[in-house]
Amino acid sequence: MSTGFILFGGLIFDGARFHDDRVLVVSDGSIVEVSAADGALPDLPRQDAGGALVVPGFIDLQVNGGGGVLLNNDPSVEGIATILAAHARFGTTALLPTLITDRPDVRDKALAAGRLAQERHLPGFLGLHLEGPHLSLARKGTHDPALIRPMTSEDLAVLCAACGTFGQALITIAPENVTPDQVRALRSAGYVVSLGHTDVGATTVATYVEAGASMVTHLFNAMSPLGNREPGVVGAALASGALSCGLIADGFHVDPISMGIALRAKQGPGRIFLVTDAMSTIGTDEPGFELNGRQVYRRDGRLTLADGTLAGADIDMLSCVRFAHGRLGLSLAESLNMASLYPAEAMGLQDRGRLAAGCAADFLLLDPSLALRSTWIGGAPVYDAADGEEGART
Repeated sequence: MSTGFILFGGLIFDGARFHDDRVLVVSDGSIVEVSAADGALPDLPRQDAGGALVVPGFIDLQVNGGGGVLLNNDPSVEGIATILAAHARFGTTALLPTLITDRPDVRDKALAAGRLAQERHLPGFLGLHLEGPHLSLARKGTHDPALIRPMTSEDLAVLCAACGTFGQALITIAPENVTPDQVRALRSAGYVVSLGHTDVGATTVATYVEAGASMVTHLFNAMSPLGNREPGVVGAALASGALSCGLIADGFHVDPISMGIALRAKQGPGRIFLVTDAMSTIGTDEPGFELNGRQVYRRDGRLTLADGTLAGADIDMLSCVRFAHGRLGLSLAESLNMASLYPAEAMGLQDRGRLAAGCAADFLLLDPSLALRSTWIGGAPVYDAADGEEGART
């Protein structure tokens, strides 16, 4: 059934500029136009934004869990639905549930769950991110070393056959365990290939960019650093305009000084965008969880293994935006784009990350203090802070 409305009375940020004299016209889940408030408008019901800031919904390309569910522990469509709902409470309108290094049978269950999520059009489901198991032992981070392994011809066949059935497809690989020819095959199948958990040098990064890699997973973390004689993955990522880079802006994974240096140094058109790398704790008060048989502890905003190794992040996307704006001193427009437009561009999405004609009607209503009022996906409200808990951590 056709549905539509006109959203008025808000300050609209369309991804390029702010408008205080425009309205948002929505129909059938998409944006018809951002129109002059005093212009000729269609005969549709009117929704009052109540002076809120109207911004594109956030897009998170690295979400391990939320709402008490970790995808590795519950690779089901029900688990995915719980993760989506948890992050909608913090402004994320599209995300890639992320499976980190695990057994082949867990991978296959996650692929099947992603296919069902796509078929059922779960609100907020964008696709899947497979982070491992084809990574480097030298830069394993929290990934279980017993499960890290080279990509086989069988792995490649399974991955390529599944691509296209579960929405957008992102895969993190390390050159140590994946060949350039395998990257070409993954790209041909439809995957966006990201380099991560790798200790290679800049020359090798260039080889894999030529093969089709276009992204770097959580910049600075679990990769060779920028050195005086070897630029490493960090240096290569900042110098290459072909690479977009995810960044965990929680103040624990990367020092704010390093974040600022990277943002100033990054060569385009590839950009740095925000990711949460969130675990199951988001939207809960749970003290920790189990991952691959190991206990992860939640303390003081950090998630760690017993030895102190960071194990994902305990942060939501709205808090990342607040960090970028308040702590890093980025403009509000740039902070918002890092959570919406830039990840959309990194995935090659034309209909997300902006409020413009033809784009999905995924948007947020925020207070001037950047507190979340409501989250809308496909023109439908999926979370209203007035009916639940506060929609962001302070």
